[in-house]
Amino acid sequence: MPETEERIGVLAIQGDYEAHAAAFAACGAETMLVRTPQELATVTALALPGGESTTMLRMLRRDGFDAVLRDFVRTHPVFATCAGCILLAREVRNPQQESFAALDIAIERNAYGRQNESAIVPVETSVPGGPDRADGPMEGVFIRAPRIVATGPEVATLATRDGFPVLVRQGRILAATFHPELSEDRRVHRLFLEMLAGKPPESSFGEPSLP
Repeated sequence: MPETEERIGVLAIQGDYEAHAAAFAACGAETMLVRTPQELATVTALALPGGESTTMLRMLRRDGFDAVLRDFVRTHPVFATCAGCILLAREVRNPQQESFAALDIAIERNAYGRQNESAIVPVETSVPGGPDRADGPMEGVFIRAPRIVATGPEVATLATRDGFPVLVRQGRILAATFHPELSEDRRVHRLFLEMLAGKPPESSFGEPSLP
């Protein structure tokens, strides 16, 4: 695993933040749970977990944390999953919702159905399997998942489901519409650690452009 001096925080106000911390630990990285602007100021990279994006926004607004976080995600490495991906999007649809507009994608909420329609499906990816796993499709855990319906020209698509991007990278931002932290396949978390160590973006494949 590439060494990095980054201090990784995991936003811990709502959602599956403990699973992210455990996934990073399985990759040999340490994290700290972030619940306040003061704690955010002590980290150099951040994971935004899944959960419920409207609930996250409401909780973040209570003490002005949303404004601090909005600035952070525009200037620091960020890894977002599911609801976290919605928070970063440039445009949120179905219904429209406020977001941080740090990632040049358009995203539709709950596009894969309700909770009882959640599924684990293989997703096609260009991300290497790593030392403990062969290359090829990775396990995608989709829980009331959003769908990325368009991407900007600087957004690289790293994994797809039914032709739609489910894992994307734009510079220092990595975002997934599924939950890699709930899978034993750690290649997405390893990829974020490699990004922090300075690995260049993977090649894109099959991404649409924003209208």
